[in-house]
Amino acid sequence: MLTPDELERYARHIVLREVGGPGQAALKRARVLVIGAGGLGAPVLLYLAAAGVGTLGVVDDDTVSLSNLQRQVIHRTEDVGEPKTASAAAAVAHLNPHVAVEPHPLRLTAANALDLIGRYDIVADGSDNFATRYLVSDACYLAGRPLVMATLGTFDGSITTIRAHQTDAEGRPNPSYRCLFPEPPPAGTIPTCAEAGILGALAGMLGSMMALEVIREIVGFGEGLVGRLLMVDARSLRFETLSYGWDPDNPLSGRNPTIRDLSAHT
Repeated sequence: MLTPDELERYARHIVLREVGGPGQAALKRARVLVIGAGGLGAPVLLYLAAAGVGTLGVVDDDTVSLSNLQRQVIHRTEDVGEPKTASAAAAVAHLNPHVAVEPHPLRLTAANALDLIGRYDIVADGSDNFATRYLVSDACYLAGRPLVMATLGTFDGSITTIRAHQTDAEGRPNPSYRCLFPEPPPAGTIPTCAEAGILGALAGMLGSMMALEVIREIVGFGEGLVGRLLMVDARSLRFETLSYGWDPDNPLSGRNPTIRDLSAHT
């Protein structure tokens, strides 16, 4: 049930035929886990809070540094040195008091991922390394949770949605992250953000798209990004979409899976 204050706050959503009162109520009931309160996680958290998602969990074991503020817009200058989860929770509370925030100031590991992810309806992964992406995607499959994930380069980014635990309308298995990227690149081949740099507004762009995709998944309208990788080139502002499908040989959800738990993740 939406309160009078919420009806006014979300009025521009409610008049949308694709959202309406039922869609806004679904957003209020939803529990979303955001991995990372950095360049991608910041706009995800802000826009999901503004949209009225009832509960937001945020996982991050880092503290705010001055160099973060070029792109991590949920944090303020006076937050430097504070845990990112605390800074993010305070920003959400200022933006929308109807949203509950569950801070998890920790690193996601094989030991805690399944329990943590299992508490939420959908996961938005804004992590900045391949090890965490594979851990999150494997855990979401094992926990039966949908996953929206995005990645950033210096002037490029991509986003996709994964529902590998489900089948499509024809009964075919949906692809997993391992169908798209069977193995991570060799260590050291991809420079870090600190080494290569990153365009701040690009993080805001991809993070906002993640929030949009999460909202679409919750409310249930439009064509989602399951089986599609949307790629953005910020130099030319071009968008391309790559379609990908289920790989029967993938080790997670293939015909003969070898990954049955998270023990391979260290």
